[in-house]
Amino acid sequence: MKVAIIMGSDSDWGVMKSAVDTLKSFDVEISVTVASAHRTPDKVREFVTNSDAKIFIAAAGMAAHLAGVVASFTTKPVIGIPINSEPFKGLDALLSTVQMPGGVPVATMAVNGAKNAALFAVEILALADEELAKKLVVYRQKLVTEIALKEQKIQQSLQD
Repeated sequence: MKVAIIMGSDSDWGVMKSAVDTLKSFDVEISVTVASAHRTPDKVREFVTNSDAKIFIAAAGMAAHLAGVVASFTTKPVIGIPINSEPFKGLDALLSTVQMPGGVPVATMAVNGAKNAALFAVEILALADEELAKKLVVYRQKLVTEIALKEQKIQQSLQD
């Protein structure tokens, strides 16, 4: 199963690397490209229509609306990641991603929410993949353990 990641600019890589790292940690096959909804729309269309991905993750800053353009070319799930950029600190990207017209959905993550986008993609894929579902359970248990250790550290510092 493959997840395709598309970024509107190479400047988005600093945020998107965490999505790639997260997907790789679950052994999910990925493809990554840089293509702009407005500067290279033909490349976006070709990437989406020729991809064998099961899920698309699209990230763009400002009001670029890359996720919506990707969603217009596929019936597969699209997860949008608004990227924080000037002058509106990602609010413009958030609004242009979350405000999709009825009939063309995009699941929208938080501004710079690349890791959660990857985890959401894994959850979707895990619906049809028992091994991936088991990896998610292990991942969540690891989170519980990490929080318990952090609390233990704080409790210990109160004793000192």
